[in-house]
Formats: sequence, C-alpha cells, structure tokens
Amino acid sequence: MFDKLRDMLAGVDADYADVRHEQMSETKIAFARKELTGLSASSTDGYVVRVLKNGGFSSVAFTSPDDATRAAATAAENAELIGRTIEKPVRLADTEVVKDEVRPELDEDPRKIAVDEKLELLRGYNDIPLENEKVATTAMGYADLVRNKWFLSTEGSEVYEELITVRVRGNITTKDGDLTQSVRVAFGGSDGFARLRGRDELVHERTGIAVDLLKAEPVTAGTYNAVLNYQLAGVFTHEAFGHFSEADLIEDSPTMRERMQIGAELGNTVLSIKDDPTVPHQLGHYRYDDEGVAARPTQLMKDGVLVGRLHSRRTAASFDEPLSGHCVAEDYRYAPIIRMGSIFIEPGERSLDDLLGQLGDGLYLINHMGGQTTGENFTFGAQYGFVVKGGKKERMVRDINISGNLYHTLKSIVAVGKDLTLNETGGCGKGQVNHRSCFGAPHVLVRDVVIGGK
Repeated sequence: MFDKLRDMLAGVDADYADVRHEQMSETKIAFARKELTGLSASSTDGYVVRVLKNGGFSSVAFTSPDDATRAAATAAENAELIGRTIEKPVRLADTEVVKDEVRPELDEDPRKIAVDEKLELLRGYNDIPLENEKVATTAMGYADLVRNKWFLSTEGSEVYEELITVRVRGNITTKDGDLTQSVRVAFGGSDGFARLRGRDELVHERTGIAVDLLKAEPVTAGTYNAVLNYQLAGVFTHEAFGHFSEADLIEDSPTMRERMQIGAELGNTVLSIKDDPTVPHQLGHYRYDDEGVAARPTQLMKDGVLVGRLHSRRTAASFDEPLSGHCVAEDYRYAPIIRMGSIFIEPGERSLDDLLGQLGDGLYLINHMGGQTTGENFTFGAQYGFVVKGGKKERMVRDINISGNLYHTLKSIVAVGKDLTLNETGGCGKGQVNHRSCFGAPHVLVRDVVIGGK
C-alpha cells in the first residue's frame, strides 16, 4: 500500500504533501423492545490528499485510486490559489519522521466473532430490563467499528494503524401512569469484544435506577453546592473547557486568545486537566494522529493554571507552541481537524465519602443527559441525583438542569476525588463526528451550582 501512496504523491509540485488511505468496516445491530430493528454490515474506503504550496493549504478526498493524479493536481492548484490571497501563509510545525505499524492488543477480536453471537449478546442485555413490569420500552444497539489507516508524507513518514472499537448503548424507559423516565446504558472500548461480556449487573443496575426514578421527586430550583460524578464532571471538562483548549476554535478570536493565554489562572488550585490519547484500552486511544504525529499526553491545566493546548501542525506553528498529536479526521472523507482524545480531570486524594462530608448539605448529581454550550456559558442535564443532608445521601431527585459559566465553575471546583474513571463510550460532534473522543473525571465538589427545576 505504501508504494501505491508514494506513487500518488510522486508528481506533486508542492512544498509539502501527504495522503491518507482508510478502509473502514462496521457492524450494527439494534433492538426496539423485543423487535430486531436493524442488522447491517458495511465497508467503505477512500483517500485524502493534502498539499501545502506557497503558503496555501488544500485537501481533496477521493475514493478511486485512478483519481489520485487528478486529486493531487487539484489540491496543488487550490493551494497555490489560496496562497495568493491568504493574509497569513500556512506553516507546518516540524515533526519527527516516523515509520511504524500499530495493531491493538485485543481480548477477542470482534472481526472473529460471528454475527449470530453478537446478536445473542445484545438480545440478552435487551431482555434484562424487559423482565421488569415497569419498563415500557427499550432501545438497545451494538456496534463495532474497524478502521485500517495508512499515512504517507513527502517528508518520509509512513504510518499504518488499526483502530478497533466495540460498544453496546441504549435507553431503558419506564412508565407509571402518565409519568415516564429514561435512563441510558452504555459500555465498550478499544481493547476487544471481551469488554462487552458479563455486563449483566450493569444493565440490572441501570434498570433499577430507571424504576426508582418513577418515585423520585423533581428537584427544587436554586443554587446549591454539589458533588458531581465522573460522567457529569467529564462532560463539563470536555464541552465547557476542552473545546477552548483546541487551538483552531480560538485562533481567530482575540477575546478568547486573551482569556486562554498560557499562564492564565483559570481554575482553583485543586484542579488539573490533561488530554492523553495514549491511555491504553480506552475509547480515545490512538498512537498517531491523522497527520502522522505521535500522540502524547498534553497537560492543559496544572493547579488551576492553563499550561497547554491541543494542536495540529498548522496551529502549533501559528501559536509557536509544542505539537500534541491531536489532529484527527472522522474518516476518509475528511481532512483532519483538532480533536480531543481522552480528556480528564486528574485525580486528587479525597474519597467520595470525604467529598460528601465536606459538602454537608447539597446535591449529589449523577451522569449527563445532553446539553449545550454557548461561548463560555453552558447548560447540561443530569440523569438523576440525591439530596444530601449532613454528608449523607437521602431522597432521589430528577428533572435536573445545570447551568453556569466556564470560568466561574473552574474557580468553584474546591475538592477533587481520587476515583478517576474514564467513560466507556463517548464521541464529539465538532465539525465532523468523532466516535472515539473520550472523557472522564473523579468525583468533584463544586460550589454555587445553578440548578433549574420545579
């Protein structure tokens, strides 16, 4: 394959060029209640060529190798045209020339598991909640995604990497009269099919929560001190903070560049945040990004101080900051953009009981249910929570919305637990869908959280 990719770039008149080839296959299975609503297997492949010429940078995607010469020539022509009109010529940060092949360590390769076995595994998980009379319906899905990627550049880098993920994800909906409640269940990762086996206890637990929510009270609106679990704190870290750590989202905003200067004291001193795609077996794991740059742990915040950000080769040169290996494409149809890998709040030394004790009276909020960010402001839903009195969990509450400001909240995180957990499923919709983006956190204690409710 590398010989073929090398031939594709051989005649390109440019300062720099690269080409990425990707073969992608996916299996999907879906149930709605007892009905099997989907079972499909698909495979696709294609190419993206990128060209830098006279300060202009352009990319062209194509699916047939017969179109490679024309695609490369078109990219070069477009790059030259862009270079004539662009105010700030594109530069690419220097990176190590690498030649490597990366294959994941898998505990059961999903490619070797029969579709019948995948179907029966999912059916078994789907049947668990349906045994409860309070469960009105389920929507349960299985997916495995295999991506074989080749990258070659005119600088001499040649990288082959396999990325393989599996997941089960769905909703459990309970009903009592006119009241319905829905709870998500999700698990998976990048370390093989075995991760999906033996998860009955988790599905039973999520079913129990969905049933208990029928008896829970709507939360009373107000401002509370709150402990957030790993998923809710992780979503905040990804959505409200992480995107502002992506250099391409702030580079054209003087206001954001001023606020997000390296060295700015943005958070409480207990707060440190890192993005690390090299953490093995996690959803966000990879060794090389789609520019052939080795992924590396990137400290974004240390003791409340902004110390780093995520870069492509272009933005690293523009900002004059170190490469991070975080330029990733959704698939062969796209040129890569800056994406988070596995972003998380680093653990502290406190147990959950310690945090609840420090909380005293307030709320313990668990898991996320969608949300949005608008600039530095955010709104997230929590799946459920508990009223805490004297450091002890009491009654369950539901219908919880959390709103706040990024910078105020970073300063309001006053204690961090030691129980770091990375979410088993995730994703991100920035520009292109990224199925592999991962987030996590330990439990954290936050002051003055604005809660919408009754």
